[in-house]
Amino acid sequence: MTLFLAALKFAAVKHRKQRRKDCEATPYINHPIDVAQTLWQIGGVRDNVLIVGALLHDTLEDTDATPEEIEQHFGSEVLALVQEVTDDKNLPKLERKRLQIELAKHKSKRAKQLKLADKSCNVYDITHSMPHNWTLKRCQAYLDWSEKVVAGLRGVNTALEAHYDTNLCAARVSLIVFSHRM
Repeated sequence: MTLFLAALKFAAVKHRKQRRKDCEATPYINHPIDVAQTLWQIGGVRDNVLIVGALLHDTLEDTDATPEEIEQHFGSEVLALVQEVTDDKNLPKLERKRLQIELAKHKSKRAKQLKLADKSCNVYDITHSMPHNWTLKRCQAYLDWSEKVVAGLRGVNTALEAHYDTNLCAARVSLIVFSHRM
């Protein structure tokens, strides 16, 4: 529990100035919390490294956190997991997205579960708090892309996979309904 709370505080401090892209500008820290909660409640995950990694999964990619800080505070296993799910921001966005699809099947079991929970939460958010500047076409493109990533993540946690599938289906229906109202 101590490591979990330390990771929660670390992530909250690192993400303190960030907001989600929804209309309410939700504090970004809600996303890593949602990912950790999805792993615990939906996926039945009781692996401390994975839960702590979920809280920290965007810190290297989106904040000034360093690998040395994460290793010092949370250990080499947590660092390895966070690095495994971190995109290389030096690459163009389209290349990063392509690599997520291509490399998904080669990830560790922990990384696959973390990515499943992450994608599931992001797909849910499109349905319940669509990014304010996203068009329907962009939302649909995200859903299509996430489905390709998740195809390579399957086979590690059926509950997380079913949760993703449910969220994906709900998001697709919501976009259809929304498009008919326009």
